[in-house]
Amino acid sequence: MLTRFSQILLIILAITVSSPYVLAHCEIPCGIYDDEMRIALISEHIDTIEKSIKEIMSLENQQDKNYNQIIRWVFNKENHANEIQHIVSQYFLTQRIKFDSKNYIEKITLLHKLLVYAMKCKQTTDLSNINQMRSILKDFKKIYLSHNG
Repeated sequence: MLTRFSQILLIILAITVSSPYVLAHCEIPCGIYDDEMRIALISEHIDTIEKSIKEIMSLENQQDKNYNQIIRWVFNKENHANEIQHIVSQYFLTQRIKFDSKNYIEKITLLHKLLVYAMKCKQTTDLSNINQMRSILKDFKKIYLSHNG
């Protein structure tokens, strides 16, 4: 029979293991936001996806293919696309874009496009998706920061 202390430890362990790992900014709301940093992070993720795509294409064109490295770059590409989707949905759409904000429809439209192109980056190695994401992010940054400080 487990002691009371052991039962409590097991419960804490079960909760910890079963809880999803969360990298999200808080939803308390804490009032501590750094929009420019989030936009810079998205830009960095786009750069990393581009690097991953180029590495995948280079490795695929080699005579002796290194499938382990190809798989690692594919995972890297997908992880960074997921990070973009997370920042866009969890940070901007959930917490920062207000229903009554100026140019609301334009902001959420640009963010939705960014989500879609991040998805396309997971599905393909088409570098045109990178160009689209950079253009969309540039447009979003211009309209968002001009109205939000």
